[in-house]
Amino acid sequence: MGSEGVARPEARTRNSARTRQNLLDAAAELFGERGYETTTIRDIGDRAGVDSALIARYFGNKAALYLETLPTDDTGPDLAHIADPARIGETIGRVSRQGSGPVLQAVMRAHDDPSVQSAAADRVDKRLTAGLERRMRDAGLDSPRLRAQMAVAALSGIALGRAAGTLEELAGADQETVVALTARMLGSLLEP
Repeated sequence: MGSEGVARPEARTRNSARTRQNLLDAAAELFGERGYETTTIRDIGDRAGVDSALIARYFGNKAALYLETLPTDDTGPDLAHIADPARIGETIGRVSRQGSGPVLQAVMRAHDDPSVQSAAADRVDKRLTAGLERRMRDAGLDSPRLRAQMAVAALSGIALGRAAGTLEELAGADQETVVALTARMLGSLLEP
């Protein structure tokens, strides 16, 4: 029984870690596809292949789980070079292939829960706008925060609009053309 007693807790720990990660992965996918408000706890449990009640056990509630899906560091893409055509092409391509993801959803949609909105805004700022704002401030541009947020919103909207296909001309346009026009537009925010 001694060796069996040791193996069972390890197996449970591995399963608990896997279950937690499966819930986190499923939530990130669903929040990216549908947004926070329209994703249900049951949907997340179904996608993860586990009882949705485990969300309360591992995360506390849906809001806490959502916040877990948002990156907490500031090591995201170097948006200080947001008008770089290679960066624009990579962003548009990634959104087309993988969908919007929780960070982009946080940029584009307000949340009903004020604590979720506040935390999402903080994470978006750290992840997306802070580096760009610093570059603009260092360059002596007026309204650096506004410019940075406009650039992030513009690139996010273009990537989402192209991926969604609703804007047929944008969706069907050659990627090189979209990238060139986007670079020109974003570049204007980097000028005095």
